Amino acid sequence: MKPALVVVGNGMAGMRTVEELLKIAPDAYDITVFGAEPHGNYNRILLSPVLSGEKTVDDIMLHRREWYRQHGITLFAGDPVVRIDRGNRTVHAASGLVVRYDRLLLATGSTPFIVPVPGHALEGVIGFRDLGDVDTMLAAASQGGQAVVIGGGLLGLEAASGLARRGMQVTVLHVTDSLMNQQLDRQAGALLKTALERKGIRILLGAQTAAIVGEERAQAVRLADGSEIAADLVVMAAGVRPNIGLARDARLYCERAIVVDDTMQTYDPRIYAVGECVQHRRATFGLVAPIWDQARVCAAHLAGAGHRRYVQQPTATRLKVTGVELFSAGDIVGGEGSEDLVLRDRGAGVYKRLVLSGGRLAGAVLYGDVQDGPWYFDLIQQRADVSSMRDTLLFGRALCAA
Repeated sequence: MKPALVVVGNGMAGMRTVEELLKIAPDAYDITVFGAEPHGNYNRILLSPVLSGEKTVDDIMLHRREWYRQHGITLFAGDPVVRIDRGNRTVHAASGLVVRYDRLLLATGSTPFIVPVPGHALEGVIGFRDLGDVDTMLAAASQGGQAVVIGGGLLGLEAASGLARRGMQVTVLHVTDSLMNQQLDRQAGALLKTALERKGIRILLGAQTAAIVGEERAQAVRLADGSEIAADLVVMAAGVRPNIGLARDARLYCERAIVVDDTMQTYDPRIYAVGECVQHRRATFGLVAPIWDQARVCAAHLAGAGHRRYVQQPTATRLKVTGVELFSAGDIVGGEGSEDLVLRDRGAGVYKRLVLSGGRLAGAVLYGDVQDGPWYFDLIQQRADVSSMRDTLLFGRALCAA
């Protein structure tokens, strides 16, 4: 009899690990997958284009039910695991189903952070995390009206853009004084704000949400200064939190997330974890590239194929918010002894800032013209000496090569 692998979480991280495992050891396990949502695995990154109407739900499906059947995988969709019994090596689903495991893979992802202000549980207040949230947003948009998006990061701006394209009047509330402050510096954030305002999206910076007002449904958002903004829909996009309740209840060691070693094993050697629910050497993860690396390492270990180790790499973010191209990589803050190279072309709507440290490229922020982003990212990863190119580096690869 083959050993049993149970995967908790039918999202991108868990299924990518299963894909990698099937490549190297297709017959190693009897695989059972539990997912909270009632369908196959889809590309969560593409929820925004579904909201804006550029893509359909069919377009973003990665694995339909047929794929699971073809690979002999048992899928329980819409039946989330509610308890792990490590002593008996079983998982217990919401339906009462109990399944035994020899190896367990936790890929529980993250949940939207719902700002705990009065009124946060009213109807019409949602996160932006899954297809159910998109359905709610589309239903609200079909009625027109006003939407308030809390959070001016990537997800919040994508939600705002999609709702505006669907005909709603949209206000974005962001608590700091610059949009997308995790990925962009202040100048790029200011350019982005201007571009979004031209598209009819209202943006309030330094805006602290105090309460959501309404009897049964949300009707307005009240700010700390006492002002109110009417709202038929409130979208919370103020970040996510690793989804670790199941692991914590099973007494697996967690800090901010489920702590794993370089092989993606938890403190229980039969239990692995990948994706947004994990913490590796103090870091947590939200981008696809590191999660794909984790999937490869985890699959190799599940297959017993050698001793791969997960090594964190610098990450790059290429973003497209409402037709504005953005790229961010490496250390965009800089520190003592670092210097900035900056190019601004207001007419063309282009801004570039490179952070140099010790003759090497440490970080890059590009707005409007991002074609050299991957090249800059390679230079950051390789820790290449760029001293000889310093004077032409801002103008891109072609000129540096010449």
